[in-house]
Amino acid sequence: MKILVFGRTGQVARALIAAGPAAEVEITALGRDAADLTNPAACAAIIAASDADAVINAAAYTAVDAAETDEATARIVNADAPTAMAQACAAKNIPFVHISTDYVFDGSAGAAWKPTDPTGPLGAYGRTKLAGEKGVTHAGGTFAILRTAWVFDANGKNFVTTMLRLSETRDALTVVADQIGGPTPADAIAAACLTIAKTLAAGQEASGIYHFSGAPDVSWADFARAIFDIADRDVTVTDITTADYPTPATRPANSRLDCTGTEAAFGIARPDWRSALAKMLTQRTSSRRTIV
Repeated sequence: MKILVFGRTGQVARALIAAGPAAEVEITALGRDAADLTNPAACAAIIAASDADAVINAAAYTAVDAAETDEATARIVNADAPTAMAQACAAKNIPFVHISTDYVFDGSAGAAWKPTDPTGPLGAYGRTKLAGEKGVTHAGGTFAILRTAWVFDANGKNFVTTMLRLSETRDALTVVADQIGGPTPADAIAAACLTIAKTLAAGQEASGIYHFSGAPDVSWADFARAIFDIADRDVTVTDITTADYPTPATRPANSRLDCTGTEAAFGIARPDWRSALAKMLTQRTSSRRTIV
């Protein structure tokens, strides 16, 4: 099976490239030099000329705070480009898998968000991602939108690597404790995308919006404590509120995602982020020792 991936250097894109051989999938991953998402028509043309059996969009404008002052660019990348991709896939009758985000919700619910729950993004990033979801949904083809949250891997710019970097020089940190979500390993997202793409390409109609995040749900502060515990770093974490750490973009307080529909449709269970984190930190340590 051949899969065309938009994105090459992001966390999920790198995981897709790494997972391809074991999944018996030929991955063609396109970086910015080959596929400029600020040119949606060019992205659609790439799909039209491709012999891929499915397309996965793992690229996005993810600078949440920067989007507040650059919403026009974020909208082209997060809404116009995936809409054009989905339309091109519909024209070729091949499935399109698109990664979205918990930021399409306002974070006010008292329970985990279901795919059918009303959306209400709090900022520009969420608004543009929601616009992309609507464009993909209405493109007329076979599709799956996979909303996820709190993505991490060993080398990307994410919460885990930030905490590890800070722990090199600090023995105490303050971390937000009133935002709750499910940390999600990038390689688990990649595996989920490949499973979904294969299922859709096999003709098993399951188009729709799905949720996928790691378990168990946790606060940022408790996630930090787990990182330091597993990494054997002696760092004290003090809880603070979102109000104590203001940012240009408002983050949802509740990022918990109900993933039962994803497991029912594709047999994909929520990954345990604790075991994934332990494995990642072991590999990271081994890699550093090899380099030294």
